Amino acid sequence: MRTTPARRWLMFTAAGAATVLALTACGGSSTPESTGPTLSTEPVTLSFTWWGNDVRHEITQQLIDAFEAEHENITIEPQFTDWAGYWDKLSTTVAAGDTPDIIQMDEKQLSTYAANGVLLDLGSLGEALPTGDFPDGTLGTGALEGTQYGIPVGINTYTIMANLDLLESLGIEAPDDETWSWDDFAALAEEVTTKSGGATIGSQSWGFEDGGLNNWLRQQGESLFATDGSPEVAATEDALAGFWQFLLDTTEAGGTPDPSATIERESAGLAESFTATNASAFGPWWSNQVSALRSASGQNLVPLKVPTPDEGADKAAYYKPSMFWSASAKTEHPGEVALFLDFLANSEEAADLLLAERGVPANDKIREYITPKLDETNQEVVTFLDSISERVGDAPPATPPGGGAIETIVDQHTQQVLFGELTPEEAAASFIKELQRALDDAAI
Repeated sequence: MRTTPARRWLMFTAAGAATVLALTACGGSSTPESTGPTLSTEPVTLSFTWWGNDVRHEITQQLIDAFEAEHENITIEPQFTDWAGYWDKLSTTVAAGDTPDIIQMDEKQLSTYAANGVLLDLGSLGEALPTGDFPDGTLGTGALEGTQYGIPVGINTYTIMANLDLLESLGIEAPDDETWSWDDFAALAEEVTTKSGGATIGSQSWGFEDGGLNNWLRQQGESLFATDGSPEVAATEDALAGFWQFLLDTTEAGGTPDPSATIERESAGLAESFTATNASAFGPWWSNQVSALRSASGQNLVPLKVPTPDEGADKAAYYKPSMFWSASAKTEHPGEVALFLDFLANSEEAADLLLAERGVPANDKIREYITPKLDETNQEVVTFLDSISERVGDAPPATPPGGGAIETIVDQHTQQVLFGELTPEEAAASFIKELQRALDDAAI
């Protein structure tokens, strides 16, 4: 097997990781009680890397300009690319010993980078980076074994998007999402397909990313990964088989599209999805995708609370960070890093520029401040996020190193179930085996 830059840096020895952390300690104060590292009066340059499209790049440059205008001795060096090339580029710079000072980090990668000594313990920044305006359940998604490695930027939650215009045209009432069950959802999906004569499919399919699976497992009282921080798959074969059996039953009853059509649309992106093209009445999506879906659809799409096995009585919902702000453990300027992170996470000036571009703000105080300035759709998303607060349970366990393979593995197994290559029970056993192998390989 060819060793990629990403693979090489993941093979750090314990001694190497210790060296990284020792170097970090030299950069500034590392005690939780400290007020934070000192600031330099000399010129300082910080490198800042992120992924995104042209709109994000433009907004982020505006953030940099605003910060530099207030801190004339600090220069922020931008490094950005699209999602497809971001992780290869970041792993290459890490392997070369040139880790950016500030890093836009994804949840599935956070633990891998943190476990290998790449990310700074943000708690070491003390009062220079206050986090009191972040709910514990949200802030905890960026922590590993009590150490904070990421500050959540925006939050969203898993939803079922409903096309109210399509439902009305078919004479079907929108469901009561306070009480509907999975059986109710399946029955409605089948009714849509039947009443439309197949012209409209009940629901876009699911199971091609881990959001729906995580939600399902939480409703069964389980989690995808171990809750004690150990690199173990915790989901049982029974719960996983139930997930794929429900999808298979709904598909065979006509509630979701033909598998070949589903796979074709899945590879085409959001704009070509059954939901965005008004070819289905329902679809599983994240709340931060409402605006893009409405724009593509041109119809009245609204997010609904996810069905439950017990008519809404569980605490399985959760807030998922859109991304994190993280920092390099090897930064030579922890004080300036703290200053910039505080600006990004806690300032109204940054919020005025960001709005909801990186998701509805995870910071409660900033979200309250910025909501009146958001467009109508994003204000609705804020209202929806607030409406599920009583259903939100503890934050799910952090994805352990190697767990980033989950999306590929769940996608493959869902396809195999839909095409009859594996039974739901066979898929469950295979899924656990493959995901555990990915975790074990990352620990080598």
